[in-house]
Amino acid sequence: MQHRASFYEKYIKRALDILLSGCAIIVLCPVMAITALFVLLRLGRPVIFSQERPGKHGRIFRLYKFRTMRDIYDESGVLLPDEERLTPFGRALRSTSLDELPELWNIFTGSMSIVGPRPLLVRYLPRYNERQRHRHDVMPGLTGYAQANGRNSLTWEEKFEMDIYYVEHISFLLDVKIILHTVKAVFCRSGISSNTSATMEEFMGLEAYVNE
Repeated sequence: MQHRASFYEKYIKRALDILLSGCAIIVLCPVMAITALFVLLRLGRPVIFSQERPGKHGRIFRLYKFRTMRDIYDESGVLLPDEERLTPFGRALRSTSLDELPELWNIFTGSMSIVGPRPLLVRYLPRYNERQRHRHDVMPGLTGYAQANGRNSLTWEEKFEMDIYYVEHISFLLDVKIILHTVKAVFCRSGISSNTSATMEEFMGLEAYVNE
């Protein structure tokens, strides 16, 4: 399967990303400032959590989010599980998606899009099968088809199938639909956690799909 960018993806999508993310940064600047202050008071420094993530074609970029976890280590110097490091305040940030607001800068500067497959961890790259790797044929997004239809309540299989569906069907109307469904999911606070984890279980690789 070779991804062929549509006219919308080539010439319109990026322009909309710049326009909308730029306007959002200006309008939401007070919200981000207040959120940053609360993070500083509740969790301390650093206020911004940054981490390398793979973007389009697997190119690595640095993603920015508001910090939601404490840095707590066990006796061996290993970070404790997410469930123990995620505070009630951090859960509130995640449930409202306020922790994602710094990603607007990623969108504005061109490492992300408003809509696209969510950028996952760099260590997952060698665990994808051939079909799953196609999620990196397009720009990663602040939200995506999977996030609009279940977020972390979905299995990895379901998420990747939705990611591939998006890659194969990118359009302006689909992006609008995903944004509207995401807004609904955020207000309903649905799918924040998986059934067995405070965030999402580690992706260890799946049985290969039948390649096209």
